[in-house]
Amino acid sequence: MSAPQQPGNSPVTSPGGSHPAGVPHDVLAAAARTPGPGAFDTHHPPDAALIADCVHCGFCLPTCPTYVLWGEETDSPRGRIHLMKQGLEGEPLTDSMVTHFDRCLGCMSCVTACPSGVRYDRLISDTRQQVERRHPRGPRDRALRAAIFALFPHPKRLRLLRGPLRAYRASGLRELVRRTGLLPRLAPTLAALDALTPPLRRPPRLPARVPAVGARRAVVGMLTGCVQRAFFPEVNAATVRVLAAEGCEVVILPDRQGCCGALSVHNGRDAEARRFARRMLDTFAAAGIDYFVVNAAGCGSTLKEYGDLLRDEPRYAALAADFAGKVRDLSELLVELGPVAPRHPLPVTVAYHDACHLAHAQGVRDQPRRLLRAIPGLELREIADPELCCGSAGVWNVLHPGPAAELGDRKARTVLATGARLLVTANPGCLMQVAASVARAGGHLALAHTVQVLDASIRGLDVEELLHQTR
Repeated sequence: MSAPQQPGNSPVTSPGGSHPAGVPHDVLAAAARTPGPGAFDTHHPPDAALIADCVHCGFCLPTCPTYVLWGEETDSPRGRIHLMKQGLEGEPLTDSMVTHFDRCLGCMSCVTACPSGVRYDRLISDTRQQVERRHPRGPRDRALRAAIFALFPHPKRLRLLRGPLRAYRASGLRELVRRTGLLPRLAPTLAALDALTPPLRRPPRLPARVPAVGARRAVVGMLTGCVQRAFFPEVNAATVRVLAAEGCEVVILPDRQGCCGALSVHNGRDAEARRFARRMLDTFAAAGIDYFVVNAAGCGSTLKEYGDLLRDEPRYAALAADFAGKVRDLSELLVELGPVAPRHPLPVTVAYHDACHLAHAQGVRDQPRRLLRAIPGLELREIADPELCCGSAGVWNVLHPGPAAELGDRKARTVLATGARLLVTANPGCLMQVAASVARAGGHLALAHTVQVLDASIRGLDVEELLHQTR
């Protein structure tokens, strides 16, 4: 049975289904501004057929971070789906409705939990681009979001912050500000950013290409990212070393790479996300890669959806779909290829945290654990309530610092309860969020990306050296 036709949508499509046949792209852009009968316009509103898949069983409730925090039906996945249905049926896009959509972390834990296979990921993504296009936000919210997106998706701008941040820490001003206790009360967003900023190490310079060690098994493009590149450059360096050691020629092109568009996608900034995606495709179009490897979970989930993101653009639709088929999380590719580099012992206890956009959005859970368990001497420990988000969720912890801190503190307690010396995860946002929460709890724990542990084992580093590098 075909999906119900939304009012105002043309049933005539091109053979590829990417856009109405014979309709210029600028006309499609104008159609995006055409009001629908309720909360949404006619450009990719939430799909009524996907909404109808929800049977309101409630399996999503205990896995939804905001429902766990507040116990409100409207702040649960099925509650938000009901609001989407009301919007399609004629209800306006009110401030209250938008608040409940904004409160969603986009962690996609509900997608994993749902026995009916509801595509909440598609629904919330389509809803958010409607909100950003059609809902007038207040001055403070507009200013905060403008500042966030003028900075975070721009690696060069983030890199310029490194010097002032290092000076701020070295001067002792940071500790002075923290001792006053005023910042969380006067400027909670700034306080959250201050708590999240990791120690800044000298970034290694990455070349355009790195040859494989030994026989070449694959040519692999690599995302350097935005936050990853600026604040966790050692993760990118470890990624290059591990890929090369496993027989991959690594194509990096660091001077040409920009943002992949993940933060923009997850916040409904559709035009901006597509612009970033087109640039990424142009950068690697002639690189001759077999795979494109990502070491940041949120970025990986977006890159795998490039075909959907650019489906309305005739010049890029096929290229985007082909590129998306080559995207792999680093752990996926390493398991797919199989190991060739020897592993040296690392006698250390490790707690592994599932980054939401790796476990729920990409379905990658077993591969990182297999890689860690293959390291001699390493003991892997599981964390209680692994399905619950740590509260990072892209920039959600900046937009909602109070609730994010509550979720982070929950996660810190379960992590510390494992008694592990090292927490391992696969996303820069998670590393920053959990580190801040562990510090608030007074805990002492090293944190590392999965690839840093693999790199230490392959290079034969001492455990204490690894722990020192990742504090």
